[in-house]
Amino acid sequence: MENNTAIVLAAGRGKRMNSSIQKQFMDLGGYPVLYYSLRCFQDSPLIRDIILVAGEEEISYCKSEIVERYGFSKVCAVVPGGRERYDSVYAGLCACSGCDYVVIHDGARPFVTEEILRRGMEGVRATGACVAGMPSKDTVKLMGDDGCISGTLNRDRVWIIQTPQIFSYSIVRSAYDKLQDQDKSHITDDAMVVERNGEASVRLVEGSYRNIKITTPEDLEVGEIYLKKGNYVLTHRKDGARINPALSQLR
Repeated sequence: MENNTAIVLAAGRGKRMNSSIQKQFMDLGGYPVLYYSLRCFQDSPLIRDIILVAGEEEISYCKSEIVERYGFSKVCAVVPGGRERYDSVYAGLCACSGCDYVVIHDGARPFVTEEILRRGMEGVRATGACVAGMPSKDTVKLMGDDGCISGTLNRDRVWIIQTPQIFSYSIVRSAYDKLQDQDKSHITDDAMVVERNGEASVRLVEGSYRNIKITTPEDLEVGEIYLKKGNYVLTHRKDGARINPALSQLR
């Protein structure tokens, strides 16, 4: 059996949300946004343990109001993140122990599903590196320094990248170790770190158009619609424990 660790990133400040509450802690369907991705990994047989990366000031809150309150027993550590996303990822990687593959996921993407995770695991076993994404629905233009269009990309080859991004632990840890001595200014996702160091070919697998990242107030409104339209039902046993929500019904 593989030992797979999920690193869930919840240290973002969410400046575009225009709220004093970080986006990952906002209410979505009666639960914090962060709840949903943690629930998916908690219930997945593919995941052995979870490392939650949070802002240093939110560590206590995450332990008591998220992990303990909702019974996320797979969360083996809640560690402080850094100023940038790549700092938080590195903190999560350093906290990993004895894992074969690491699943890196944004805590503000509540609609990850077991199906997306399974496709990702199939992809990473082939090349050691895999990211979820979807083909772009829109035409993508390049802008020149003068503010005018300098080119048009072939839409058939343009994908919008999501998380989870899944890697062999040895590959992604090596790439991030090297990154510490490099220019990080243009790093926006984990695949870029692996690509830059030529550690592995990164395979693309289908995510979902519903696998959105909650970034703006409008995203919360869309998320509420997805919960209703996707028949996402959160039920409870008589003892009060949560029953696995029907994430698999979200496409």
